[in-house]
Amino acid sequence: MPQLSDRQLPGPSTPRGCLYDGPAVTEARTAPPDELLVSLALEGDQAAVTSLVTRYQRRVTGFLAQLVGDIEVARDLTQETFLRVWGALDRFDPAYRFSTWLFRIAHNLGVDHLRRRRLATTSLEGEDREGQPVQVAVADLGKDPLGHFENVALAGALRTAIEGLRPEYRELILLRHFAGLSYQEIADLESMPLGTVKNKLFRAHTVLRGALADFL
Repeated sequence: MPQLSDRQLPGPSTPRGCLYDGPAVTEARTAPPDELLVSLALEGDQAAVTSLVTRYQRRVTGFLAQLVGDIEVARDLTQETFLRVWGALDRFDPAYRFSTWLFRIAHNLGVDHLRRRRLATTSLEGEDREGQPVQVAVADLGKDPLGHFENVALAGALRTAIEGLRPEYRELILLRHFAGLSYQEIADLESMPLGTVKNKLFRAHTVLRGALADFL
């Protein structure tokens, strides 16, 4: 498996529609379809594996960063996602989209991480083995892709608005605008009718537009 690199996340010049529509996504529009790359990867073609990683790495990291609130954790989870994908690639059902399967694995890893983090919650202060007071260092949850927006106020307002959405709306927003999935891919991933996905996203967008009215 190729080493996953930590590419710089896109800034405010990112095209509308997908907040992670950078080089990796552009490559996906001109390269062979996922189905062919998966078939080649199963035959041991490392170039095909590299192409799939390049195509989806940024989108998976962006989605997980917003889901778990920590870009460094998201990078680790992205690595784990691809490791699991390659480990189970021979069991992938080509009747489904590769992207849907990939993001389902990423989503499950992100949710598992959040559950473990809640269970491991501890006091910020304590003592070391010698009885000396220590303070636990807390990760900067501000280190996420939205922090790369030049307009810091807008980034903060957008982050707050997304976090304030109903959970079902928030997840759809992340899948649509951070993972870059199509409506149909989201419907497949969530086992939800396509019309319901569109309706819920419309409502979520309406809420976000209202929350960001001062910036629009």
